[in-house]
Amino acid sequence: MSRGRRRTVRALIVLGSVLAFLSVFAIWIERQALNTDDWVATSGKLLENQTIRTAVSNYLVDQLYENVNVHKELEKILPGEAKELAGPAAGGLRQIAGSGAEKVLESTTAHELWEDSNRAMHEQLLAVLENKKEAVSTEEGNVTLNLGSLLTNLASQIGIGESLGEKLPPDAGQIQILKSDQLKTAQNIAVAVKGLALLLSILTFAAFGGAIYLSRDGRWVTVLLSGVGLIAAGFAAIVFRHVAGGIVVGQLVTNDSVKPAGEAVWSIGTSLMTSIATTVIVVGVLFLAAGWLASPTGSARGVRRFLAPVLRLHPAFVYTALAIVVCIYFLSAPTQGLRSFLTTLIIAGMAAFGIHELRKQTEEEFPEATYDEVFGGTRDKVVGAVRDANIPERVGEQAAKLRLPEVRRRSPDGGAEAVLLGEPTEERLAAGGAGRVLGAGTGLERNDANGFDLGHARIAYGPG
Repeated sequence: MSRGRRRTVRALIVLGSVLAFLSVFAIWIERQALNTDDWVATSGKLLENQTIRTAVSNYLVDQLYENVNVHKELEKILPGEAKELAGPAAGGLRQIAGSGAEKVLESTTAHELWEDSNRAMHEQLLAVLENKKEAVSTEEGNVTLNLGSLLTNLASQIGIGESLGEKLPPDAGQIQILKSDQLKTAQNIAVAVKGLALLLSILTFAAFGGAIYLSRDGRWVTVLLSGVGLIAAGFAAIVFRHVAGGIVVGQLVTNDSVKPAGEAVWSIGTSLMTSIATTVIVVGVLFLAAGWLASPTGSARGVRRFLAPVLRLHPAFVYTALAIVVCIYFLSAPTQGLRSFLTTLIIAGMAAFGIHELRKQTEEEFPEATYDEVFGGTRDKVVGAVRDANIPERVGEQAAKLRLPEVRRRSPDGGAEAVLLGEPTEERLAAGGAGRVLGAGTGLERNDANGFDLGHARIAYGPG
């Protein structure tokens, strides 16, 4: 390979790694900010976090006390001179309301109201970003998260009259997400990101594919380096997420008491980014495995020799297996629009090209490889190992050395009897009393009316 081509290959690998790094963020923004279902799923995880739930409950209580004069409401309820206690009671009730709000947010009803509010907000956001005139004219470009239903639910739990929730103004519990003067900028960003995620994903694999194609000699090295680049891009995105989290939370959250909740929101909100980065790392590992499989190392050559008969004799089965894997992926992990669909097809196409190149390589290295040639050596080694072990003879030797304990009992005619098992020795013969050891046999079998043969001992009973 010429020096110019080598430099081009290296430049394409570096470019592909940078594009993979940028793709992680583009895909995350597209899915998190522009996909309503993903946003609602993330919002549900937010409310499940204790720190965030506490911050939301404090906000609801503050909204309740800012929009309703709880002091006066208590004065209406308390009788006579007890009205003077309305002020202290309102303060104490605020503490109780905080704990009550957390209990309310833990309920299934609160979760449903929270997700419904987030879904409505996100649909409104998308309508504004897509420049739908009805959304802009109605809301004047403003996007708000309306927690009024949760606030009303909390008011009904406090127990200060039955109509406390009705006294809340319409704008109570609303959090502004997007202001009208930010509309044009948000729309431009949304359009750019929506196209950028698809473009970066395609360009990433185009760069790596071009580098692999140009590497006529030592192509396996280029595949390895492409895998290293993808893995580096994935880990770099994860590190950047942690570093950026501290900066973003520090800039947006000025109240120290709320910072833990802000950090939790960032962690949960960017968890999808970590998932995307992990996918990039997994793809990089697959590239590493493919590069190693095509390498001249002894272990890789052994694997290629093992696969040679299948690749040479049954290529249709191999490509069918790849197609089945791709189909299973589409069925088990539904794609996220055109970008994910095209990315998966590109990866599958690169895998098919890799199998084609591997078939060519194995045909050159092992043109006559057969199943018998591949597995015959292993079979012969197993048979030889069993033969060398001489298992039947060794079992017989161990059985011959076995010694069993002596068993005594009376004979049917009342005479003394000794059953002696093992080698016939003088000590055993003397201990046998009227019994006698008559010789060695080959197993437990009837010899005559008064004896059996067992192993190396002849067992006899009856009068001596």
